[in-house]
Amino acid sequence: MNLNEAISHLRKEPNIGQVLDAVAVIDFSPTQTIYIDLLASIISQQLNVKVAVVIQNRFLLLFPDRHPHPRFILSLDRDVLRSVGLSNQKAQYICNVAQFALLHDFDAIDWQAMSDDDIIQFLCQIKGVGKWTVQMLLMFSLCRPDVFPVDDLGIQQGMIKLFQLKETGKQLKNKMIELAEPWRPWRSVAARYVWRWKDTA
Repeated sequence: MNLNEAISHLRKEPNIGQVLDAVAVIDFSPTQTIYIDLLASIISQQLNVKVAVVIQNRFLLLFPDRHPHPRFILSLDRDVLRSVGLSNQKAQYICNVAQFALLHDFDAIDWQAMSDDDIIQFLCQIKGVGKWTVQMLLMFSLCRPDVFPVDDLGIQQGMIKLFQLKETGKQLKNKMIELAEPWRPWRSVAARYVWRWKDTA
């Protein structure tokens, strides 16, 4: 990703320009660890950051070298997974990811050859994995430049604050999509800055 090019483009839109001025430079290095990041995303759903980190660390300690190999996950009793703080539903979703990863070797997949929509369609086959979860992987794991997670609460809060929006529900999402059009093809960059900016004074 050419961050300088992205910032130069986004500055043409004055509203996001003020966000860029108010937020420190963000690291956009991709993790490239789809499988691990997918497990972490499921664990952290509906949890605050501190609690999610504690549970993720407990989860990783269940495995040799802190690597949750799919076969090892599937060999564990469900009560063991729940003992680290996972709900029964999340424990099942973790197992669903492990089973899917056994059927489709994630390390052998050429993710860069797949479009954003292809990856969303592929990973949403896993029960417990939705579009928002895959969009987070696209933005953080693969560093795709033009993802706009309109369903994300943080983005909604940020754009309401940035554009003084009054809409709610579907009308809010439609307005957000309209307002983000000038940010193409760098909506991921804009979204991550809006996330950071929304909590500033």
